[in-house]
Amino acid sequence: MKKKELQQALIKANIPEGLYNLSGGLPNESLCLNKEGTWEVYYSERGLKSQIEKFDTEEQACEYFYKTIIELL
Repeated sequence: MKKKELQQALIKANIPEGLYNLSGGLPNESLCLNKEGTWEVYYSERGLKSQIEKFDTEEQACEYFYKTIIELL
């Protein structure tokens, strides 16, 4: 799955938009997807990244992101 497909899957699963960010950055208390050389999935809280996972491909990062956010709920 690519980023656009991930976004559609999150909407379909009724995941509240405030729980995630697919554009990186450091929003408060959000699971984030970002491309900085490699793809990153991390939790952002109080301006800090934690639980950072790095992936070589967009597909791997998006699959991990989706699985992680579903498990959180």
